Amino acid sequence: MIQIAVMGHGVVGSGVVEVFQKNYKSIRRKIGDDVQITRILDLRDFPGCGYEDKFTKNFEDIVSDPQISIVAEVMGGLHPAFEFVKECLERGKSVVSSNKELVAQKGAELLELARCNHVNFFFEASVGGGIPIIRPLHQCLAANEIDEIAGILNGTTNFILTKMIREQMEFSHALALAQQLGYAERDPSADVQGLDACRKICILASLAFGRHVYPQDVPTQGIEGVEPQDVAYAEDWGGVIKLIGRAKRLENGKLDVCVGPMFLSGDSQLASVDDVFNGILVRGDATGDVVFYGKGAGKLPTASAVVADIIDAAKASDTCSTLYWRDTGEAIVEDAQTVSCARYVRLEGTDCAHWQRAQELLQVQKRLYRGGEPPEQRAYITHPLSGNAVSQAREQLGQMGIQMLSCMDVLDD
Repeated sequence: MIQIAVMGHGVVGSGVVEVFQKNYKSIRRKIGDDVQITRILDLRDFPGCGYEDKFTKNFEDIVSDPQISIVAEVMGGLHPAFEFVKECLERGKSVVSSNKELVAQKGAELLELARCNHVNFFFEASVGGGIPIIRPLHQCLAANEIDEIAGILNGTTNFILTKMIREQMEFSHALALAQQLGYAERDPSADVQGLDACRKICILASLAFGRHVYPQDVPTQGIEGVEPQDVAYAEDWGGVIKLIGRAKRLENGKLDVCVGPMFLSGDSQLASVDDVFNGILVRGDATGDVVFYGKGAGKLPTASAVVADIIDAAKASDTCSTLYWRDTGEAIVEDAQTVSCARYVRLEGTDCAHWQRAQELLQVQKRLYRGGEPPEQRAYITHPLSGNAVSQAREQLGQMGIQMLSCMDVLDD
C-alpha cells in the first residue's frame, strides 16, 4: 500500500483530501495499487472532522515514518515549507507542491535534490491552479524550442481589470468587490502588486529555458496605478489592459522577463480572457502559439492538480528526467532598461507649445483620443523605446512642465 501525507489543511489541503476521498476508486485504479492518506500536518485542531484521527502537529511523525512515500506540501510560504520539503526529499520521499513561492525561489535546488535521491518533486498546481501547464511544457512541448511565454497568471487582478473595462469602475471599488466575493484576500498586496504573477512567470521561464529565474531579478509592476482613463484609451486603440507575465528569449542568449499591466490588441488570444480566468500563451518553434485557459485558482481546481501529481509520483519508478532546470549562477535576465518595445504613455501639461517636442522625444507613432478627454492630457502609442529612453524622456518632459502619468508596455502579438 502506498501511504501519503498532506502538510497543511487550509483551503487547498482540505480540497486535496476531499478530491482524494471522492475519487478514491478511480485514483486507486490509475495507480494500480492501494493508496491511503495516513497523516495530515496542521497546528490547528479540527474537532468533528471525519478523518480527525489522521491529524498531527509534529512534522517528525511524517518525515520519520518509512511507510510514507509521498508528501503533499500545501502549506504555502517559504518557511518552514522549504525545510520540510528538503528533508522529505533527503529521506527518499517524493513531494508534490502547490507552493509557487517555494518553487520560484528554491525550485532548482529541490529538483536537484530529488534527482540525487531518485524521487520526484512535482508542482503542477503552483501555476494556473487546475490548468495543466507544467506537464505540457516539459512533456507535450518537449520537441519545441520555446521562444516566448506570456500569460494572465492572476485571477484576482484579471477580475479587477475586467470590472474596470466593462463597468468603468475605479480600481479601489473593483478591489473591494473582489474582496467581497472572496476573489481577493484581506491583504491583496501579493495579487495587485504583481508578486503572485511574478512567481508564476519565474517558474514557467525556468522550466521553458532551463535556467533558474529568480523573482528578485524580474521587474514587476502591479495594477494599482491603472486608472479608468487608461482603460478608455486602450479601448480607443482597439484593445484592453491586462496584467501580463512575460518571458522571451533574446538573441544574446538572455531572457526578457517582466510583469506589469500591458496594452493588448483586441486580436490577441489573451484579450478575451476575463474575470477570474487565466490564459497562458506558449510560443514554440514547431507548434507556433498554444494557449492554455481556465480558472487559475480555487479549492478544487488546485487540489485536482495536486492529486494528479500524487498519482504520477506513485506510478514513477525514478526521477522524471524532463522536469528540471539548473541554477547557473549567472545573470540571465536582461536589464529592463535596455529592452525596447512600443509603449503607451499618458501625459499631462498645460503649455501647448511643448506638445510637439514631447511627441518627438517619445517617437510617437499614434495619438489616442477618447470622449471627455481633459485638454491638459494627451495619450500616445510610441515606436519601440528602451527603458533608458523612456526614463530620459520622462526627465526632459518634466523640465518642460509635462508629467508622465502612465506608461505601459504594448504586448506584441
